[in-house]
Amino acid sequence: MNKNRLKPQIRFAGFTEDWEQCKLGNITKSNSGGTPLVSNKEYYNGNVPFIRSGEISNETTEFYVSEKALSETSTKLIKRGDILYALYGATSGEVAVSRLDGAINQAVLAIIPQDNHSTYFISHWLRNRKDYIVDIYLQGGQGNLSGNIVKQLNIYLPNKREQKKIGILFQSLDNLITLHQRKQKSIKKRIKSTIKRRML
Repeated sequence: MNKNRLKPQIRFAGFTEDWEQCKLGNITKSNSGGTPLVSNKEYYNGNVPFIRSGEISNETTEFYVSEKALSETSTKLIKRGDILYALYGATSGEVAVSRLDGAINQAVLAIIPQDNHSTYFISHWLRNRKDYIVDIYLQGGQGNLSGNIVKQLNIYLPNKREQKKIGILFQSLDNLITLHQRKQKSIKKRIKSTIKRRML
């Protein structure tokens, strides 16, 4: 066991306890969903955002499913603030905290921390471990992870107070990044609009 992970050198003031190792599945609940039959039009064009693996960090989705899809298929509801983890294909190992209430398919694992463990601490721990997870379980290529693999990952945890402080820091950084991304999109949109007007 790596002692540096049990007692990190850089910490918030007042925290000296060793971190503890446990299985991610011991402190979270998780589930993946399913894809409603595309040929059944009654399952789509509803008002529930359908979040696919490439959209886990988005504020909008390409498809929306209906209440009928939720009641008759294996797609699963998730809430804003749940951790979303991409299991399949080119996005395997990507992680985000959902910005939407919506539904997920089988390529996305929803991870819900239990007993007041920090959502943002766990999500950033997963993000930092992405390369390791992909190298070990996918041999660095495109492939599929699974809910069972994710549950068995060993995570190193500080106490909940320290988790919260670290999580708040990460959340602030995420919010700042999102703000700059929105500003960048707005500037690009204005530039395109200006160029279009001048060309007319």
